[in-house]
Amino acid sequence: MDTNITDIRAVVAPLTEASLCTWLGAAAPGDSITYHRGALARQVCPQLQCLPEPERTALQRLAARAWKLAELGLVDIVQRRHGYEDYAYILVARRRPRRAASAILPMLLAEAA
Repeated sequence: MDTNITDIRAVVAPLTEASLCTWLGAAAPGDSITYHRGALARQVCPQLQCLPEPERTALQRLAARAWKLAELGLVDIVQRRHGYEDYAYILVARRRPRRAASAILPMLLAEAA
């Protein structure tokens, strides 16, 4: 008896930069979101051609946005290994000062749009 198991990664729509920034604006400290699942370094490499160009570019921009948010101290980046070349890339919202929240988040959302 064969049973088809749906791959959850194929069902969930890919996260965009704008939706990531929107999530961060509403996130409480400790909230988390998985922004990618797979082998990020391989999938953004243009020479390997793992993804079509538009998807690769969108993923590269999303990963760069996640890195920038981490550099600003707004999130922590966590990686969880599920198997061979199967990693979850997770952002965890950090506590942020009130004055930084009101100034930085609208700017980031405008950049991502």
